[in-house]
Amino acid sequence: MGALQTFREFSVLGWLREGRQSRRLILLIVFVALLLDNMLLTVVVPIIPSYLYTADHEASPVKNQTASPVPDTGPSSNTFQNIFSYYDNSTRLPGNTTEETSQRAAHFSYTTTTSPVTNATEDPADCPKKDKRLLNENVKVGLLFASKATVQLITNPFIGPLTNRIGYQIPMFAGFCIMFLSTVMFAFSESYTLLFLARSLQGIGSSCSSVAGMGMLASVYTNDEERGNAMGIALGGLAMGVLVGPPFGSVMYEFVGKTAPFLILAVLALLDGALQLFILQPSKSEPESQEGTSLFALLRDPYILIAAGSICFANMAIAMLEPALPIWMMETMCSRKWQLGVAFVPASISYLIGTNIFGVLAHKMGRWLCALIGMVLVGISILCVPFAKNIYGLILPNFGVGFAIGMVDSSMMPIMGYLVDLRHVSVYGSVYAIADVAFCMGFALGPSTGGAIARSIGFPWLMTIIGIIDILFAPLCYFLRSPPAKEEKMAILMDHKHPVKTRTYTQNSMQPYPLEEEESESDE
Repeated sequence: MGALQTFREFSVLGWLREGRQSRRLILLIVFVALLLDNMLLTVVVPIIPSYLYTADHEASPVKNQTASPVPDTGPSSNTFQNIFSYYDNSTRLPGNTTEETSQRAAHFSYTTTTSPVTNATEDPADCPKKDKRLLNENVKVGLLFASKATVQLITNPFIGPLTNRIGYQIPMFAGFCIMFLSTVMFAFSESYTLLFLARSLQGIGSSCSSVAGMGMLASVYTNDEERGNAMGIALGGLAMGVLVGPPFGSVMYEFVGKTAPFLILAVLALLDGALQLFILQPSKSEPESQEGTSLFALLRDPYILIAAGSICFANMAIAMLEPALPIWMMETMCSRKWQLGVAFVPASISYLIGTNIFGVLAHKMGRWLCALIGMVLVGISILCVPFAKNIYGLILPNFGVGFAIGMVDSSMMPIMGYLVDLRHVSVYGSVYAIADVAFCMGFALGPSTGGAIARSIGFPWLMTIIGIIDILFAPLCYFLRSPPAKEEKMAILMDHKHPVKTRTYTQNSMQPYPLEEEESESDE
């Protein structure tokens, strides 16, 4: 009995129960949730364009790639067709063929399709340059990718106020449940409609997880510097998801199949759900003790809008890149399936580096300056992408894009909480709903409009447009250098005598408010 009791005391479950109030475990929960959400977000990037193109290619064979029957007087000379696919270098036959017919088809393919096979030196198997259907995929893929962000954009205004009423735990767990269902749907969906539905459903789960997760971190990390560090770590989970997703999806799709990566993500999601049950206890969540500022009041704050705009336009760059770059690579670089995802690895690695470095450094150098430099760097890097002639030429531009977006995100996420503390009531659900809305607007407008622009005027012009927009928006970050506190907020802080907390939220680049001097005078 003594040994059993000792085992219980040192068991993992006991450690989890004792650490339910630990800020580090809450940070771990948010980290894992963002990791899995963004793995699911990006794992489809190399899979969907290739999968939809292959499906359309099989469904509508081109006439000049369809052979005519072999003339034969024998009884087995049934009419058949064989289709040679330039995309995956394979010859497809209709079903219900006999062995003799298959042999005849193979002989026929060798003797009568000499011209198409010979032309493969000009148009390699994985380089369907002259197929107009490839350009049409820009719009379909763009709309599919944008559906998640669009639904998330619609859902966020409801999730933010909801977390203010019922707490962060229940929406967080609901996000896990919805994401698990979406992952399973991705695994077994074969039609465009079901894939669209799965992607849209993911938007609801992402809204719950991201808004509740960031709000939860802001509520437990009240010190501005600690909050910035914690959000930098949490965004590291987002970065790791973005990092692992594309190469994981492309390699698994190439060598195992479409279903495998989604089933693995579903298993990981179950582990995340179990972790949330043990630590967060959704059934015992408590609402915020004070009523937060309304969503519309926050939207009227120009400083919050500038911060949200930075998040939106910085992420719109990578959002436009995700659906358009794989198709452009297939069209111009003859890239294989696994390369479509590996091309995003430099951006993902640099995003991970950027969020971890500037989560700490931005507080010291000024978050406004960090965001301003990041916006300019995003624009310059995205302008360089169309100059790449092969996959190696994409390394530096994509690295710059990811690093710069990491600078912007790790600076603007803490600023959103800081602005609420400084100018509004310190309840964070609604302000991080706005931050997530900004993120979603980038990922909704980016793929949907980007796909149409790439189809009409080309991929290079698409990159030029978003690059110039980011550079032009950058100077607005200067206004975040020293945002003023509202008079009502200052009066509340003085009445409650919280000078220490006020100093905590004051950045080094700002002049501190003389609360201590006024209090010392009143004491005398």
